[in-house]
Amino acid sequence: MSLRRTHVENIALKMIERVGIAVIWKLHLMAAKAHREGSKASAAAIIEIADAAEGEWRRGNGRA
Repeated sequence: MSLRRTHVENIALKMIERVGIAVIWKLHLMAAKAHREGSKASAAAIIEIADAAEGEWRRGNGRA
């Protein structure tokens, strides 16, 4: 695994640090709303961030 984080991973880590683990669920809700409103590209981008946030959380990053 690479030691460098992607831009999306950096965004996700910052969000977890600021909001906490609840941000993962909030991102999924935002993605669902974007999808319902017809913004499929936005929904996909938000899901990518949510997935990265979950990955960072599982690796133990972003915890207080």
